[in-house]
Amino acid sequence: MVLHATDNGVSWITLNRPDAMNAVTWDQRERVIALLADASADPAVRAVVLTATGKGFCAGADLRGAPSTGRERVTGDIARTIRLGAQRLIGAVLDCEKPVLAAVNGTAAGIGAHLAFACDLVLAAESATFIEVFVRRGLVPDGGGAYLLPRLVGPQRAKELMFFGDALPAPDAQRMGLVNRVVPAGELEKTARAWAERLAQGPTRALALTKQLVNASLDTDRATAFAAEAMAVETTMTTRDANEGVASFVERRTPDYRGF
Repeated sequence: MVLHATDNGVSWITLNRPDAMNAVTWDQRERVIALLADASADPAVRAVVLTATGKGFCAGADLRGAPSTGRERVTGDIARTIRLGAQRLIGAVLDCEKPVLAAVNGTAAGIGAHLAFACDLVLAAESATFIEVFVRRGLVPDGGGAYLLPRLVGPQRAKELMFFGDALPAPDAQRMGLVNRVVPAGELEKTARAWAERLAQGPTRALALTKQLVNASLDTDRATAFAAEAMAVETTMTTRDANEGVASFVERRTPDYRGF
């Protein structure tokens, strides 16, 4: 089950299978992907929080509820499942046009860790842990792990996490740059709300284009990055919020951003 509510311009997406440490089922995955797409398209939504109930953020994928093809598995089926499943989920977070904040309340393992790392900002409770659990099962990391981690902590640290599969406490994750801030468990929701509502009051289109530029920066050469930056600035300058930002500066007042 996935809980959803929109409050003060923030879309709250909450994984709600605490008895299963919020291991993501096929239905939950599709629901989260749809909600992220809705957030991109809805002008009333200007930030997203991804969190969970109970002691776990997400213990990984639960494939027991996946639709059956009704035939024997053949070569290509698993790769297709990964492309259409875990990779689509991570891609939905990366491609969401609104800032996505992870509020990690507990264990984030496997695809659950990658779900957090794909978010634009990560808050974690002091008790939270991150586990690259795949090696414990003799598996290769999926859900974009080998793409995300080297970009966040460098290849050597990424290999250490993935080769050993040790639990990484939230304070250590923060020191490595995987987490923005660690807070007491009782303050996680309050802090996430404060951050998300601050984002929701910002210049939404400028944030969306900034997110695109940063996410693409490590995959492009300088000329391509500079060209994309110039076009992003050009696009942003046509928005109402950009005009408001300049006007508020000249008039020495707090800007009133509307998100467009």
